Amino acid sequence: MAILNSPIQFITSIPPAARGFTIALVVLSLGRILLSQLFPESPFILELVPGLLLWRPWTLVTSSFVEVGLIELAVSLVVLPISLQYVERLWGAIETVKFVLVTCVVSNVIAVIVNIVEHFLIGMDGFFLFTMNYHGMMALQVGMLVALTQQIPEHQVLLFGMYGVRVKRLPMLYVTFSNIMCILGYQSPYILIQFGWLVSWAYLRFYKRTGGDIIGQGPATWGDRSETFAFVTWFPPLLHTPVSHLSDFVYNACTRVGLVVAYPSGGYEAVEGGYSLPGGARAEAERRRAMALKALDQRLASGHQSSNSGGGSSTPVNTKPPGAPGTSTNVSPDPSAAAGAAAAARAAAPTANGTA
Repeated sequence: MAILNSPIQFITSIPPAARGFTIALVVLSLGRILLSQLFPESPFILELVPGLLLWRPWTLVTSSFVEVGLIELAVSLVVLPISLQYVERLWGAIETVKFVLVTCVVSNVIAVIVNIVEHFLIGMDGFFLFTMNYHGMMALQVGMLVALTQQIPEHQVLLFGMYGVRVKRLPMLYVTFSNIMCILGYQSPYILIQFGWLVSWAYLRFYKRTGGDIIGQGPATWGDRSETFAFVTWFPPLLHTPVSHLSDFVYNACTRVGLVVAYPSGGYEAVEGGYSLPGGARAEAERRRAMALKALDQRLASGHQSSNSGGGSSTPVNTKPPGAPGTSTNVSPDPSAAAGAAAAARAAAPTANGTA
């Protein structure tokens, strides 16, 4: 009985949005296999064919949850529940559903537009409209990597059990793989990785709700405008200057036409009347401040011990965690240590501006 309960307990432990999308992946992927056996002349009823979109609009959604190979399905079944569980516990079910649908649907729309342009420029007797089809969770997979980069950029994962890679490096590794496959002629479905990366970053950067107008939560805010999540951070330092100019040009163009809300150079604190940074930026700022204050306490404690061993006067040091309610660090630090810690605390707080 315990053996039977284990899978059920595992399934019920998955949050609702993650559980729903995982079930959709299994049902639609197996349904595609069944349809291809029953109707071999029309196997793409669940996949996105650009030339048939007007007659099959549902494929904008269903194609993202259709894996045509067992290996792809197995990989998605490993990646999807784990990553969705993590972000759903941070964002909630509604925001997770929004993120998934925006990433999948908008990426598919861009793919259709690209194929239509290719059809008119290159032709090839309808190849880009009716022969090429899009399917699979590649757009969502890279989107989840972008979301994890926003939340835990310095966390390390082991690839193939041997290579340690920081989470913030994974999206561009996946995008590089997409570039290679597209150069080799496999535009479908690998170009969806590039679109998923751009769409998920833009949504998290500018559109995702990060603060509510509920009493006690401050005004409503959208997006993560911190410098650590800027578009230029995806690229190596050698490319920062040209990418920065390009991203600023695109950002300014989007603000002019109203696609993006511009923020003044003072960032969120200026535009929101002094409220703290939203979402992940606020949590990251608090974490870094706590680390800086902890480093200050350690330096002061070290100086106190050395002064005691040298016969100096004792200095009371608070042993409670930095920032605990009702506590304060009652010290008389030397000016150099205090100045250094203050500088570290100032540097720890991420600066938010209006640029991309």
